[in-house]
Formats: sequence, C-alpha cells, structure tokens
Amino acid sequence: MTPVTVIEGSSPIILAQPHSGTWVPVEILERLAPEARGLPDTDWHIPQLYDGLGPDATIVRAEFNRYVIDANRPPDGASLYPGQNGTGLVPLVDFEGRPIWQVEPDEAEIARRLATFHGPYHAALGAQIARVRAQHGVAILYDCHSIRSVLPFLFEGRLPDLNIGTNSGEACAPELARAAMRACARDEGFSAVLDGRFKGGWTTRHYGRPSERVHAIQMEIVQDCYLESEAPPFAFSPAKAARLRAVLAEVLGQLRATLGDIA
Repeated sequence: MTPVTVIEGSSPIILAQPHSGTWVPVEILERLAPEARGLPDTDWHIPQLYDGLGPDATIVRAEFNRYVIDANRPPDGASLYPGQNGTGLVPLVDFEGRPIWQVEPDEAEIARRLATFHGPYHAALGAQIARVRAQHGVAILYDCHSIRSVLPFLFEGRLPDLNIGTNSGEACAPELARAAMRACARDEGFSAVLDGRFKGGWTTRHYGRPSERVHAIQMEIVQDCYLESEAPPFAFSPAKAARLRAVLAEVLGQLRATLGDIA
C-alpha cells in the first residue's frame, strides 16, 4: 500500500486527513500491545464523513495509522501543548495513557518511519498547497480530525462537538475563523468552540501563513456526533452523520465564500 492518497481537485480548498488511516505494516503491528491493535485512537471514517462535501476539494490522506507515526506532529517530536498530557511523533501511550508497544521503537526506527511515512505525506501536502495557491492565488488547508468525547488523560469533562483550531488566530485570516464559527451555529444541536483545548496540530501551525496566502484551519469533531458508539467496532451512523454533514458542508461553503472578503 502507498502511504499517501492524493485526489486533486480544482477548488481553493484542500482537505487534509492525517489520522483516518488504518494501515499498519505487519512488522510494526507485531510490536503493538494486544489492546492497541484495534487502533482505538483512529479518526474513524473521516473519508466517509467528508465524502462529497466541498465540491472539487483536493484531498491528501495518510493511509498509515497514527500509531505508525503521527503525521500531525512536528518531525522533531516537540510537544504541541507543553505542560499538558498528549501523544508524540510515534506515540508511546494511547489517549487513555496506556502503553501502546510491547517493544518501543528506537531512534533508528523512528527515523525510518519519518522517511517512509511522515515525509511522503508532507511532501504530498506541500505540493498540493503550492499547486492550489498557484492556481487560485490562495489556498485554504482544512485539517480533518475526530476524537472521542471524553478522555480524562487529555482533557477535563466532555469536549464541545465542533472544535475549530487556528493556532490562536495565527494560521488563518480572522474572517475565515468567524465564517467557520457562523456555519457551526447552523444547527443549534451542536456546540462549538474556537481555539479551545485543540488549537491545531503541526499541520495547522506549520502551513498556516496568511501573509503568504495560505490559510489553515483544523476541525476536531467529537465522534459521538457521527458514530453509533465511541467504542469498538466504531461503526459509522448514517443517521447521525447526515445532520453533521449538513453543518460541515456549510462550513466548507462559508470558507470558500469568504475568500472574496480577504482577497
């Protein structure tokens, strides 16, 4: 399997999907702890959730699982949220703080995974950002994520349903952040927050350069909004997803419409 899937579109929007992959090469799978082999921290069914939304958007998808290496972490492994619990470039614990590995990867293995998986994903993403910006004069990088609603190891209480991250306003024009929040208010049944617990991962922080006409925004969705249950087998719920997809379509539509206000 190739580590990255790219579907080129003709709109200014790029949908990055770094955590939906479920591929773990056999030699890596064998090193996982038994309870980690179900890949519970996957951003389940993100490609299905966004399928057909944002007409003609470009898609860059990591096919490898985040346990192989996390495509949304900096290659030097620096913490995105210093002083808070989190998971690293190659995570050693899961979202509940439990060990992932029977045999932890050493520095040489991490370097190999950087070259084999992380590097190709970001090479593909960088190339698509350059292509889209050359075509339109601007690019919106929309980073697609989801997570379980309650994870005490990572945060207190229950997350809002829709968590928008813009690196505290540095990764995109403020008009785009406001447009995304307005769209989230389309359905009063969903709660939303801007730059709360999740301000955007390395993708948002690294590529978001409004002064260079590249705007990045992360959307972290609570999985209870579109899964039957936040527990194995993490089945997709078409009924729940239909309502959420309407909101997400509005978000993407508003982002594209707002480009004219910041041109």
